Amino acid sequence: MQNQEEVKRLKNSVQHLLDEAKEQGASAAEAGLSQENGLSVSARLGEVETIEHHCGQGLGITVYFGQRKGSASTTDLSPESIKETVTAACSIARYTSEDAYAGLPEKELLATEFPDLDLNHPWSISADEAIDLAVECENVARNFHKDISNSEGATINTHQGIHVMGNSLGFLQGYISTRHSLSCSVLAQRGGSMQRDYWYSVARNAQNLESAADIGRKAAERALRRLEGRRLSTRQCPVLYSAEIASGLLSSFISAISGGNLYRKASFLLDALDTQVFPAFVHIYEQPHLKGGLGSSAYDSEGVATKTRDIVSEGILRSYVLGTYSARKLGLHSTGNAGGVRNLTIDPSELDFQGMLKKLDTGLLVTELMGQGVNILTGDYSRGAAGFWVENGVIQYPVEEITIAGNLKDMLKNIVAIGNDIDYRGSTRTGSILVEQMSIAGE
Repeated sequence: MQNQEEVKRLKNSVQHLLDEAKEQGASAAEAGLSQENGLSVSARLGEVETIEHHCGQGLGITVYFGQRKGSASTTDLSPESIKETVTAACSIARYTSEDAYAGLPEKELLATEFPDLDLNHPWSISADEAIDLAVECENVARNFHKDISNSEGATINTHQGIHVMGNSLGFLQGYISTRHSLSCSVLAQRGGSMQRDYWYSVARNAQNLESAADIGRKAAERALRRLEGRRLSTRQCPVLYSAEIASGLLSSFISAISGGNLYRKASFLLDALDTQVFPAFVHIYEQPHLKGGLGSSAYDSEGVATKTRDIVSEGILRSYVLGTYSARKLGLHSTGNAGGVRNLTIDPSELDFQGMLKKLDTGLLVTELMGQGVNILTGDYSRGAAGFWVENGVIQYPVEEITIAGNLKDMLKNIVAIGNDIDYRGSTRTGSILVEQMSIAGE
């Protein structure tokens, strides 16, 4: 009840911002306000390393004088500061050039329905309880095997935020959300070989987090299995992206079909709408109203209604990813994606991880990527990688210090299978992804 009263108070502040903008002559305005608090605790080698209590707030406003736009922000919510912030935004707008595509979304696109998405689950954990949990997690990892030689520690984060936004078209909404996580990172050493690895769990509801013992055990197992890694000779072979990094492939795809890159003509998928981009079995879609989802929201960062929709079906690109400005630049309408996609999902096959290894047969399992070698303009792809060499569907040995390369247009079309080992720890939901052929640069 107290939180709902706070939402109401913040809504009043946003409305005050919008009213003040109108008084100062703005023809249109939009504003957002957030208030956040949380606890972060980390332990290393069995001792408390940090305890941090977080508490913050901030607001931002954008005003329009016709097609001229100005923005300003502040962390002070006093009436005097609100007035000064609006004045600053209006001053900027009066001196900017006109932009024919600037402005609020079309009113008919704004959200009018606001289902309960089950996003708010406060975790009333004390600092002492959080310390005990972090120490337990790290101890499980440190005691797992004699080759676990050191630790970077375990960390617990718990966060609750209230977010309110409104505009001069009459939209004014807010919601409360939580996000909790537990992570652990350790080092393993055997002879001259040393490796670091980690594991983590994240959820809206702390009851859905993996146990401290499981997280510690997985962190230790992952570090140990990477010891005594080898380099591969330069070759071409199939590549299996493990579920926890496969989302990066989908992120690159989404970037290529996002409005900003499209209207700048900086995408390898320019003019690809209604063309075959993936194999026919691939189905990619958004689920923004998924209860408890880490990316769930009834509206985007402009107030435009979100909806479940296909982005790819039967391997064909059915829709771009657009906010209001980029949509207007392209002569289209917003897809409700200002601020990004929400709970992006790719349908899996019936193959679990072991089944995906058998499908791979002989090739490279990638479990870590390094560097930023992705060119969205050309699709050229080159990343440092580590993982495991697989023969006859069985992992043989760890691999390190190699580079995998290809072109995203070819990689997406040459996806062979998607596993049902789905990683739910982010706003992109995918299992492992097998790509038919890539170049490996090694020794």
